[in-house]
Amino acid sequence: MRNRFKIIAVGLQLALIVTATPAAAWGGRAHTAINRAALASLPADGPVFLQAHADFIGGMASLPDLWRQPVDPFAKMEEDPNHGWFREQFAFMKKPPRSRYEFVIALLDAQRKMPPRSDAALRTNVRWTGTMAYAIVEAFDRLVAGMRVHRRLAAQGQDTRHIDQALAYDVVRIGHYVGDGAQPLHASIHSDGWRGANPKHYTTDRSIHSRFETMFVDAIGLTEQDVLRGVPAPARQQGDVFDAVLAFLDDSAANMERVYQLDQQGALADPASRPARDLVYARTATGSAMLRDLLHRAWLVSALPLQNPAADPLSPANPAYNPETGSAPAPVK
Repeated sequence: MRNRFKIIAVGLQLALIVTATPAAAWGGRAHTAINRAALASLPADGPVFLQAHADFIGGMASLPDLWRQPVDPFAKMEEDPNHGWFREQFAFMKKPPRSRYEFVIALLDAQRKMPPRSDAALRTNVRWTGTMAYAIVEAFDRLVAGMRVHRRLAAQGQDTRHIDQALAYDVVRIGHYVGDGAQPLHASIHSDGWRGANPKHYTTDRSIHSRFETMFVDAIGLTEQDVLRGVPAPARQQGDVFDAVLAFLDDSAANMERVYQLDQQGALADPASRPARDLVYARTATGSAMLRDLLHRAWLVSALPLQNPAADPLSPANPAYNPETGSAPAPVK
């Protein structure tokens, strides 16, 4: 079975190389290294059973990019926003709401106040703001639910192979979004060339995205071990998960200008550049640590007794119920 997964993984990796657009995400090499390093750094009290699926989770790391092809328009419309988080575009929100749908409605409300067809209006929507934070926390909840099933089956002495396979797929999905989130150009409106006022004369060439995350990464031959060397001890096991995700994406955005500075210095064209290498090592290690921490936390949460919210989120009697979305937003955990 493991060999079959490995063959499938290799085949789909080749398909991704052929079909993925150049500026889609971290290249396959980085996504694979991030996922594998996250699994390798799981603590003993984490979901270490997932390590048996490392070939599949590493080999399929770029799978979500296959859902973004123009030839599959419905999948592309739904999936594209999950790969970006362009905070500058919705800076009018002091804090994003705890609901994907409240976020969408807030964007629409703001857009309707803008001059029609203005640049701001054309980009104040989910495609040009991104929904990555929601994609990550939604995927986290799916992991928790699946891990509960694994625990129940294991406690009953039953076969966990099928739920483990489903969980491996869920790790591929959350791993891709977290990996993208660690790439600074996925956390800024300047994702594909500098936009707007440009006093420092940074490049406006869209290719900066692929030159950094794919061409340079491939040129330095990034490996799982390169990433592992920078992965810190487990963290983020306390506090609200959504807040942790927002902080992770803010940290990534803070590194965005550094990519442009390195490009301006010619470092992205030089595989020997120490500063450019260090940025890649640091960002991939940060992404791997975030993924590892979310997997670890999901496993620990899955052991807790089920505790439903005090008020039904779908009930209009709930004080937090929003009639525009038909539910109350997620509570702070």
